[in-house]
Amino acid sequence: MFDAVLAGAGIAVVRVPSRGPQANAYAERFVLTVRSEATGRVLIFGQRHLRTVLDQYAKRCNGRRPHRGQRLHPPRPDHLIADPSHKRIERRPVLGGLINEYEPAA
Repeated sequence: MFDAVLAGAGIAVVRVPSRGPQANAYAERFVLTVRSEATGRVLIFGQRHLRTVLDQYAKRCNGRRPHRGQRLHPPRPDHLIADPSHKRIERRPVLGGLINEYEPAA
């Protein structure tokens, strides 16, 4: 029944083995990262709050968070990466200060 709802929305269902821990490694890694960095540290008050937190986290993850597969460079850097040799570095809070990002001061 659930598969029919997804098919009606144009989403293809991909079956993974139930006992294959590596079958869905990318999704499992993302869920673990979201839980440990965002939702595990915030008291969620409702669906709208959860969507806001996940939207902000996904925006950061897809744009500015460093990724191991890219040698710790962000996928779409919109600001310079903080270099310790700069004399002044500014902190920019994300998710209400739960996560901090650093960049060279102007």
